Amino acid sequence: MTRGQRNTAPKLEVHLLREGIIESTHRVEATVCDDRGRLLSVAGSSETTAFVRSALKPFQALAVTSTGTLERYDLTDKDLAIICSSHQGAVEQARQVFNVLWRSDIDPSALQCPIPKKSHSPLEHNCSGKHAGMLAVCQQRNWPLNTYLRRSSPVQQLILSKISELLAMPGDELIGAHDDCGAPTYSMKLGQMAHLYAQLASGNNIDLERVLRAMTYHPMMVAGPGIFDTELMSLTDGELVSKSGAEGIQCVGRVGEGMGLAIKVTDGSKRAKCAVAIHVLRQIGWITPTVAETLAERFISLSQYTRLEVIGELAMI
Repeated sequence: MTRGQRNTAPKLEVHLLREGIIESTHRVEATVCDDRGRLLSVAGSSETTAFVRSALKPFQALAVTSTGTLERYDLTDKDLAIICSSHQGAVEQARQVFNVLWRSDIDPSALQCPIPKKSHSPLEHNCSGKHAGMLAVCQQRNWPLNTYLRRSSPVQQLILSKISELLAMPGDELIGAHDDCGAPTYSMKLGQMAHLYAQLASGNNIDLERVLRAMTYHPMMVAGPGIFDTELMSLTDGELVSKSGAEGIQCVGRVGEGMGLAIKVTDGSKRAKCAVAIHVLRQIGWITPTVAETLAERFISLSQYTRLEVIGELAMI
């Protein structure tokens, strides 16, 4: 990846306007890379590090696609989409998670993700699909089910090896921590996140291509109606693959062209990352003005009195 001064540029700013008057300001960094890790454009710095959070899920799913687990348990693309998801706990989504476990002959009690407030089952947790996928791999490989969240467990070591292979770096150089659901996540540079999504979107890796197809064919499983990832993928008819992460992380890949975008909002704002994604995707030509306007109606015009405004542009490298 390009190093030095050329990988920095002014950050983007997102203003919350109340009847046209600035009430709050968010600062945002963004990076675009190709599938060889070459830096294409940037706002802020591509070297900025952050936990990738749930944007890692398509790559955690490589444990499923690379081990024969899909074939062993006759799992479908819809099952794989829920494994990659941050779903809303809707009945259809919880049933899809249950289907993964049922086909793998695993009792739902094996899930170690929390039970959400006002819910009755870990199946309703937004990370339950990811956990079900990890458990299915353990079942297929005869690995212990009760330790699947430990960083030392075989399934987590397999996931780490897949990620490190894509980033062409030793896995022990990635700083890990537990996500809120209990599974490991990793701190990465924005350039590395963008590189991962460029590879996901390129179609050059057969195991990632299956993940890509599942997400773009079944966007309702990946998030849900009215959620940015689902709306973006639905409106672009599979031309973009999108996955959000907590604390202001948003990643998007340009399908078939091997380019990836990673966004980090400094203060972790969810509303700011959606606004920046729309702004940047329109700037770089990944969405049409019509799609941008449709998304803006939900994610930029927040109420009768408030809207978001993005200031700044990506700098080409």
